[in-house]
Amino acid sequence: MKKGILLVAFGANNLQAHQTLRLLDERVRMRFDGVNVRLAFTSELIRDRLAAQRVKRDSVVKALEKMAFEKYTHIAVQSLHIIPGVEYEDLCAHAQALVTSGRLQNVRVGAPLLDSEEDIAQVVSAIVRHIPPGRNSEEAVVFMGHGSSHEGDSCYDAVYQKLQEVDPNIFLGTMDGNHTLEHILPELLKRETKHVWLMPFLSVVGRHARNDMAGSDAGSWKSQIEAAGLRCTPMVLGLAEYSGFVDIWLDHLDATLKLL
Repeated sequence: MKKGILLVAFGANNLQAHQTLRLLDERVRMRFDGVNVRLAFTSELIRDRLAAQRVKRDSVVKALEKMAFEKYTHIAVQSLHIIPGVEYEDLCAHAQALVTSGRLQNVRVGAPLLDSEEDIAQVVSAIVRHIPPGRNSEEAVVFMGHGSSHEGDSCYDAVYQKLQEVDPNIFLGTMDGNHTLEHILPELLKRETKHVWLMPFLSVVGRHARNDMAGSDAGSWKSQIEAAGLRCTPMVLGLAEYSGFVDIWLDHLDATLKLL
């Protein structure tokens, strides 16, 4: 048996995201000492942009094929996605295909951040723990996630409902899906909120966090909140930059390695 770990993220093309993934990689190596770790990106667009800069990043299939060539037999593939959506399903399918073809003996895929009721409770706890220390209870905190038409989008709704039970001034919305900023803004105005802390509910900081959330264009969440007359302070840090969220991914990886 030759075990390996493959971390899989959507991908990003900026220094902050690369540093975040590097630190996460170090945490994985520290916790699972002696098991080799690789990284793959699911986004073809991101991989193409990196290739244009002469930076190589493998797809999931390519990374697994390389590991098969290097005689790995048992691989734990850990998703760094937020929900069990389309990309997670594709990841599982790619892993199964390598096993079915006989290239690899055993490949298991670790769950994304939100996959169970326990995950949802732990994520809510991590959110509360990592709220900006300068925020007071009368100020709102709005998280922006990606969202999806996939049924996995319901995970965002579950987190939102739990957050509201813990602190009614903490909100979670998505760019796409069932609960967007259009649903949150009326709530902020109804509660006569004066100040909004705006944070990404995304694994790492990329275009969505910098432009769609905190950008200066009229359509950004920050601009829309300010246009409604509220003061807005963006905190442009991905979830993988906070230990409480990384712990959940690592626990999923630990469970996956034990299945091997």
